Amino acid sequence: MFSLIAPGSILEQLYTGAVWSEGPVWLPESHSVRWSDIPNNRILEYDARSGETRVHREDVEFTNGRTLDLDGHVIQCCHGRRSVEREVDGVPTTIVDRFEGRRLNSPNDVVVASDGAIWFTDPPYGILSDVEGHQADPEYDGCFVFRYDEAAGVLAPVITDMVHPNGLAFSPDERVLYVADTAWVLDRSAPHHIRAYDVVDGRCENSRAFAEILPGVPDGFRVDVEGRVWTSSEDSVQVFAPDGEMLERIPIPEKVGNLCFGGVDGSDLYIVASTSLYRIRTTTRQAGRPIR
Repeated sequence: MFSLIAPGSILEQLYTGAVWSEGPVWLPESHSVRWSDIPNNRILEYDARSGETRVHREDVEFTNGRTLDLDGHVIQCCHGRRSVEREVDGVPTTIVDRFEGRRLNSPNDVVVASDGAIWFTDPPYGILSDVEGHQADPEYDGCFVFRYDEAAGVLAPVITDMVHPNGLAFSPDERVLYVADTAWVLDRSAPHHIRAYDVVDGRCENSRAFAEILPGVPDGFRVDVEGRVWTSSEDSVQVFAPDGEMLERIPIPEKVGNLCFGGVDGSDLYIVASTSLYRIRTTTRQAGRPIR
């Protein structure tokens, strides 16, 4: 029977002790996974060589999603500072935190395109209460997906038709952008699906539903080299073909927040779910720049 899970591979729990785990990224130079424990206001890091987890930084202003830029530096979303920032040698610096002079809501997840542009989602979760940020009023009308041209210093909204955009990822050729809408968490009549958009000259066109996720919502996700979407859900990691057909379901004993590929050859799937970090070996790897 066809499976994207490597023969003989089983789900491993590598760490537990967080409150709500999010924003994993594989760091090839240190062979580690870095992720956020948002309510505890700290960043954790699992060393794949030693099997140990340590606290990378505390009092981090409620960081969430992260990725690597073209130089291998960590780009991360910060609820507390309502910003997207770059961390180099343990020091974060703000990249962007305002749209037309108004503060962003609370950037949630982020990807960097092959041209270096930073794409990120901006739902309200970090300003709804003091649990995952600082309670505050929104300063612009909506929750957008933005593209930031860092070289030109230009921030542009590219998607404005979603309720609460959350996770996002490109297809391997960057011609399609997938974005999760998690508004169902607060309103059961709202969406809990992934939408797809054609990317044309830095703009998003042809908005369409890609897959509705049950149970729960599609929070964070990744796309593999064959264009398959590996997404979080309430009870599993679900894998969809580029045409939206479900191919695989990997049960996880906790609510899944996000995931990333890593390991020596890029085929290990790391899953952050509620209190824990899990790993399972696959037969594929993440699309995008090679994982060293």
